[in-house]
Amino acid sequence: MIATIILQAAAGAALGKIGAAIGAAIAAMAAAVGIGKIGKATMESIARQPESAGNMRTSMIIAAGMIEGACLFAIIVCLLAIFM
Repeated sequence: MIATIILQAAAGAALGKIGAAIGAAIAAMAAAVGIGKIGKATMESIARQPESAGNMRTSMIIAAGMIEGACLFAIIVCLLAIFM
């Protein structure tokens, strides 16, 4: 009986680690898509109004940094789930 419980716990832990790894991958891909969309929109905006390129570039860098921060937080949470 105890062996069955231990085996079920081990199987659940393995599934948890796989889920955490998939979660980290999804977070990284979502951040890549988000930063790509920001870059695309900024380039289109700069093409329309080249005189305001500096302000748009600054806003783009700030937004990309915020997305990277959220992605990094998600990946760290997933890594903690894997190792704990």
